[in-house]
Amino acid sequence: MDITLSRDAVAGTESRVPSGRRVLIRRAADRPRGAARLSLASGFSFWAPFLALTLTATLGTVSAQEPPSMPGMPAQHQHAEASPPLELELPRFGRSQSASAALFTLDRALETARQNNPTYRQAEAGIRAARARELQSGLYPNPTVGYAGNEIRGGEFHGGEQGFFVEQTIVTGGKLARSRDVSRKETQLAEIEAQEQKIRVETAVKIAFYRVLAAQEMADSRADLARIAVEAFDTDRRLLNTGQVDETELLTAEWQTHRTKLAARMMENTLREEWRALSAILGQPELPLETVSGDLEHGWPDLDEHQVETIATLSPANPIAAAAADRSQAELVRARREKIPDILARAGLDYNHEPLSNPLLTTGWEWSAQLAVELPLFNRNQGNIAAARSDIDRAQEEKLRVALVLRERASSTFDEYANARLSAEEYRDAILPLAQKSYRLMVARYGEMLAAYPRVLESKRKLFELESEYIASLESLWSTGLALEGYLLTDGLEAPTQPEEVNRTIRETNLPTPERTRLP
Repeated sequence: MDITLSRDAVAGTESRVPSGRRVLIRRAADRPRGAARLSLASGFSFWAPFLALTLTATLGTVSAQEPPSMPGMPAQHQHAEASPPLELELPRFGRSQSASAALFTLDRALETARQNNPTYRQAEAGIRAARARELQSGLYPNPTVGYAGNEIRGGEFHGGEQGFFVEQTIVTGGKLARSRDVSRKETQLAEIEAQEQKIRVETAVKIAFYRVLAAQEMADSRADLARIAVEAFDTDRRLLNTGQVDETELLTAEWQTHRTKLAARMMENTLREEWRALSAILGQPELPLETVSGDLEHGWPDLDEHQVETIATLSPANPIAAAAADRSQAELVRARREKIPDILARAGLDYNHEPLSNPLLTTGWEWSAQLAVELPLFNRNQGNIAAARSDIDRAQEEKLRVALVLRERASSTFDEYANARLSAEEYRDAILPLAQKSYRLMVARYGEMLAAYPRVLESKRKLFELESEYIASLESLWSTGLALEGYLLTDGLEAPTQPEEVNRTIRETNLPTPERTRLP
């Protein structure tokens, strides 16, 4: 008797033999490949040995032709149903730059800021104003010229005195020179503040530029993730038609597609906002969006823990605090000189109309002179002197406070920098290479028909998600590193400090490091 087995028989369905006897064949999970168990529905035991021999040979032939499968891989037809042409695709930086003909460089951004940022001109105007006040403080008081009349009367004799006078205040005690010293200290403050403002604007431009660059790279990465999600959804939809996925899996793939598309659109908005922030610092808020040119992966600030001490000692805030203390000393010297009274000198020439013994003659021209001085009996400027001494004490403590605040903020920022650098290096040297190797192996196994296409897409998605996390680490690394190099001066639109604003020698650091690692 000849028995023929189909694939349905191998899979565990029933098959019929020509004799009309029904034979049920199942593959035992714990037996060697190709072995089968034969059960006869009838009681013809005579044919059992022959049937077993024939079935074993037939099943061996079928099993030899069946390709091996990966654990979790449903069957051969899953590979055939979802097997579009596959090319190895790895994440890479600079794709937007390669596709753009005109690029916006960092040098161009710095030059644009130097020409258009209003705080540069404010700092220069502050220096001119301080020099003008220095000039004014040393000028001598103007003399006073006036008319004087005494005992003026009409009548027959026309008596009385009329004339003019000149009055001048004589400044004593070198008060003008002391005032010039105070103003000269304010000029020094304005000059140091202008140097600090230059550092502040350049640091702010660099940070904003690399934030735009990071947002540009992140936008490409999010777009890739959205495209992978769409591809996974299309694959699951095809597999649903063959019954290899159920509706819940398809719905999961669909909401993940919407989620990644949303993240991509949000990142496009973030890129535009980062560009607007950069253009505002440059002083050209209407500057159209351009593709920036740069390299996030190389050339980042290479700093160590000594940078904290460098900031605490070399920051422009230190010479500003020192100049403020020197100005307080100069104000004390001037306050002490203020108690020395000035001399008021007055000279005049009057014509006296009083008649002499001869009615036809008058007294005529007469000179007059006056000298006056204020007696410092009650007001010896003691209040201003005490205030100046207190200002000196306060200025000395301010120098110490500035150094401590700089060290505290630099330590906090350096901690962020160190963590960001550690994260970036770990992603670059270990995590991403391993993820790429895993993805390459999965693609290779797919080509050998050893892996299902959804597993290839999942490996690819994880690789691109890790790339997004790597970009976020690089952004934080650049932001904190540039802030440390710029002595924590990061706000390029904050107005320069005026000399009288001694409380603002330390600026608040506003490092823009939002969390962009996780999808929204």
